[in-house]
Amino acid sequence: MEDPDRKTEVVLLACGSFNPITNMHLRLFELAKDYFHETGKYKVIKGIISPVGDAYKKKGLISANHRVTMAKLATKNSDWVEVDDWESCQSEWLETLKVLRYHHQKLLSADVTNSLQHVPITKLGRKRKQEPNRHEPVKKKNQSPVVKSVPQVKLLCGSDMLESFGVPNLWKLEDITEIVEKHGLVCISRAGNNVQKFIYESDILWRHKNNIHLVEEWITNDISSTKIRRALRRGQSIRYLVPDVVRAYIEKNRLYSPESEDRNAGVVLAPFQKHASDPKSSQALSN
Repeated sequence: MEDPDRKTEVVLLACGSFNPITNMHLRLFELAKDYFHETGKYKVIKGIISPVGDAYKKKGLISANHRVTMAKLATKNSDWVEVDDWESCQSEWLETLKVLRYHHQKLLSADVTNSLQHVPITKLGRKRKQEPNRHEPVKKKNQSPVVKSVPQVKLLCGSDMLESFGVPNLWKLEDITEIVEKHGLVCISRAGNNVQKFIYESDILWRHKNNIHLVEEWITNDISSTKIRRALRRGQSIRYLVPDVVRAYIEKNRLYSPESEDRNAGVVLAPFQKHASDPKSSQALSN
């Protein structure tokens, strides 16, 4: 019988616009969780949705306040996926690596706090004499305490995000390296996708391929936020494509119009602004 204490605990972190959140976003978490549990080596303990901040400057990106609210409505009935608004509250755009580091540090801090709570308190004062019938528990040979390690935070994404590593100036090479080396990727890809070829053609990704988990999506789902926004602009139904509570929120607040789609039009995306002059950007990823 498998010892659950010996399984590696995993936290799945999904970063992105969530503009708006869709049923496909939620499915990514379920597919990844099934994959890890089927290996018998991992236990997924939490899923985190981290919407990007307004400073990302993506065309058509509505306010983070609305996007975070919709994500929270979409996950309110989930017992393991939650929304974190730390990234979206930042005044400047943050690289995905910094968000991964933040959540890893939170887990480290929580682990230290829990450890301190279980440390026995030693009272100062006179030593008590050893009682004649009082014995220290005898430790069995070869018995070592089970030390729980800090859960691993892995970046959950679709194949489009993985392949975006090859877009010049969108990512820094050192960031990609740290993500795949120290954290790991969980990439949901459709059958027949060229993700494996993309990994093969990149020395960095190939070197750390064992920390890139490819999960095939056999029940294909082509829902995307872009298509949702297009349908809304055209007055078409999005029922069953997003959670009902999200659809109701969009209708109530009259979100996603031709005007909102033009937001940030002509503005250079934050990563391009930041990395354009950086020689360590991902333009050499496939070399």
